[in-house]
Amino acid sequence: MSGSAALAPGSEAPRTEEEIAAAVAAAHAAREPLLVEGRGTKRGMLRPVQAARTLSTRNLSGITLHAPQELIISALAGTPVAEVEAKLAEAGQYLIAEPPDVSGLLGNGHSAGQATLGGVVAANLSGPRRVAWGAMRDHVMGVRFINGTGEVLRSGGRVLKNVTGLDLCKLLVGSHGTLGVLTEITLKVLPATERVGTLALAGLNVRQGVAVLSAALGSPFGVSAAAWLPEAAVARAPELGGMQGGVALIRIEDFAPSVAYRLGKLRAELGGELLDDPASRALWRRVRDAEVLPAAPDDAVWRVSVQPSAGPAVAAAIEAAGAKLFLDWGGGLAWIAGPPNAATHGAVQAAARAHGGIWTVMRAPDSLRAAVDVVPPEAAALARITRRVKGALDPAGIFNPGRLYAGL
Repeated sequence: MSGSAALAPGSEAPRTEEEIAAAVAAAHAAREPLLVEGRGTKRGMLRPVQAARTLSTRNLSGITLHAPQELIISALAGTPVAEVEAKLAEAGQYLIAEPPDVSGLLGNGHSAGQATLGGVVAANLSGPRRVAWGAMRDHVMGVRFINGTGEVLRSGGRVLKNVTGLDLCKLLVGSHGTLGVLTEITLKVLPATERVGTLALAGLNVRQGVAVLSAALGSPFGVSAAAWLPEAAVARAPELGGMQGGVALIRIEDFAPSVAYRLGKLRAELGGELLDDPASRALWRRVRDAEVLPAAPDDAVWRVSVQPSAGPAVAAAIEAAGAKLFLDWGGGLAWIAGPPNAATHGAVQAAARAHGGIWTVMRAPDSLRAAVDVVPPEAAALARITRRVKGALDPAGIFNPGRLYAGL
């Protein structure tokens, strides 16, 4: 597997936005492709980028605005997510999207906690809270970025009610550095919860588990996360105390009396065992970061997103192909690990397509990542729009060429 977080030889990590803009302008003039990244913790995702140099934002770091009463924070793109979370914690707040730290999963365990804000925003990475509160894209209020000619541009703003200008934020979030170099991000945040509790129901197969998750999410009790772990994943979660069989997990977070009341009501309806606050927080971090995924060191890893009701069918297809998985987002997100070959990738693709879903190659050997579709190919009409957008923002095609699609 690839994905060292070290800065490669012949690369640069400017310390100011102006220096990044100058480096991009020079690359544009020379038609020189650039690998754009933060600290390289996600270098092993998607397709390998063929570029002579790396342009890193790791030195463009620091929190530029925190307005606790306005529930807003702004930070430079190279700021570690852990630093942003620590600053918010001081004010009793948190990042809504609960972005995962996938450094361990991608073979960069030594870089744990070093994922940058720009990186998680560029990848649109969201954790368990996605099922209730939306994706990272939904919480980005504004960005500053550098386009492919070296211009510094801004989209959005620093207030909740901001409707001026063209909303380029939605384009840049999830673009994986192919449209521009993010330099500053402004996010909505929320007050941190006083108590986190989990209801765990053991001995459930995937269909039973997803049915329980659906019932919980459809209840009036404000569930903030819902996941199903097969027995192999349960074994990787010591907080579950050796529960047997598949386990459905339901999280509620809020003021302590409210959590106790709502979990009690859910338990009366569904059964199960309650996990206290410390165990719940530790367990959901493992789910968030896919630490519970029963992956061998040499396995490839995929994420498949479908409607939650399709989760059991996807699980059956994946297990029939000899791969392993667990389900998050109420059954709508499958984290999958399996042999790093075209046959397993084909099974993942087929399972996603059969249920109108999408897939992302999170980890695989370079040879496989270069040979397969790492995300679903776009329909012809949408592909034409994608090329026009790419041409407008990065006319020389210097940013992360081939990262998402071959030849683009």
